[in-house]
Amino acid sequence: MHIPENYLSPETCATMFAVMTPVLYVSVKKVKQQIQENRATMVQLGIGASFAFLVMMFNVPVPGGTTAHAVGSALLAILLGPYAACLSVTMALILQAFLFGDGGILCLGANCFNMAFVISFLGYGIFLLCKKIWKKHGDTIGAFLGGYIAIVVAAFCCGVELGLQPLLFKNAAGDPMYCPYPLWISVPAMVGAHLIIGFIEGGITIAVFSYLKKIAPQTIYGLAKDHVTAESAPAEGQKAWKKVFWWIIGFAVILCPIGLLASGDAWGEWGSDGVLTWLKKYHLKAVLPESFKKGYGYHAAFNGYTIPGMDSGWIQAIGYILCAISAILILVIFSKIINAIIETNRAKHQQTVTVVNADSGAQTMMPQVSSSQDRAFAESFLAQHENTKDNKEQ
Repeated sequence: MHIPENYLSPETCATMFAVMTPVLYVSVKKVKQQIQENRATMVQLGIGASFAFLVMMFNVPVPGGTTAHAVGSALLAILLGPYAACLSVTMALILQAFLFGDGGILCLGANCFNMAFVISFLGYGIFLLCKKIWKKHGDTIGAFLGGYIAIVVAAFCCGVELGLQPLLFKNAAGDPMYCPYPLWISVPAMVGAHLIIGFIEGGITIAVFSYLKKIAPQTIYGLAKDHVTAESAPAEGQKAWKKVFWWIIGFAVILCPIGLLASGDAWGEWGSDGVLTWLKKYHLKAVLPESFKKGYGYHAAFNGYTIPGMDSGWIQAIGYILCAISAILILVIFSKIINAIIETNRAKHQQTVTVVNADSGAQTMMPQVSSSQDRAFAESFLAQHENTKDNKEQ
C-alpha cells in the first residue's frame, strides 16, 4: 500500500499533504493532552511505531502475482487512541520513506492518509460501534472487524488515488503521465489483495487486544479509568504493556526475513520494467508514463531494506534484520528524546500554589501539577490542610 514516487501527480501529492496537515496538527494537540495524563504515552508512541514498522516488513503473497502487508494501525488506535496511533504510524512511514525507500517522499501525504489516518480512525470507530451494538464480547468483535474493515477501506482509498491519475493527467497524445492504471484495474487489485490481508490485520488486532485486556486493561485507551485499582496500579500495567510489545517486536525482528520469501512486488510498487510488463498483462497501451522517465528520483541509503554488499542469499536476511533493528533504535531513541524534552519543559515551567494558614498567616508552597495522579495528590494535600485548619478552629 506504499505508493512509490512518480505514481501520483504533484497536484495529488500537494492535496494529500494539505489534507493530512490539520489531521497531524490536531493529533499532536490531543497527544499532548494524553501525555499530561499519562507520561508513558510518548515512549509508547515509539514502541508502537516500531511495531507498525515491523508489521509492514512482512510481505505476504496474494493472488495475481503480487504481495501485500498488514499495518497494525487499528490495534494501536484501540490501545493508545486514534490520535496517538496516527502519529505512531506516521513516524514509521516517514522513516520507511527516507531511510529505506519504501513509499515515495512526495507521496507521504497520501501514504499517511491511507495507513495512518484511515485505518486508525475508522478502525477505532468500528471498535466503538461494535461495543455499543454487542454488550457482550462487543469489544472483541470490534477489534477484529475494526482491523479487517479499516485496512480494506484504506486499500480502496489507495486504489482510487492511483486510478484517478490516468483519468485526470494525460499528455498531448492522451497517454497517462503518472500511474497508468485506471480505476477499473487499480481499485479491484488493491481491494482484492487486502480482503485477504484483512484477516491478518484483524487477527493481530484481536489477539493482542484480548491478551492485554486480560493482563493489563488499565493500559487500554478508554478503559483505563474503569480498571485502575490498588491491585492494578498504572505503573504495573505499563510494565506489562511494554513487556508484551517487546516480546512481539523481538519475535518479529527474528522472523522478518520471511518477508523476503514472497516473490513479486506489492501491486503498483513497480519500477519502469514492471510497469510495462503489467500494462501488457492488462492489455493497455505499453507506453511508459513521462513521470517514470523524467520524474523525481530519490535513492534511500538502505533502499528496499537492503544494506550495500548484503543483497543476496542468507546474508540478505541478516541485512533485513539489521535494518529492522536500526529502525527500532531510531524510533525508540527519538521518542525518548522527545519525552526527555517534555519532562524538562514540565520541570522548568512548574509553578507553585500558595496555601495560606488562616491562623498563623504561614504559607505552604506546593507544586502545580497537570497529570491526573498529581492532581489527586494536590487535592489530598489541600483537603488535609483544610482539616488541620478546622481542627485548630475547634
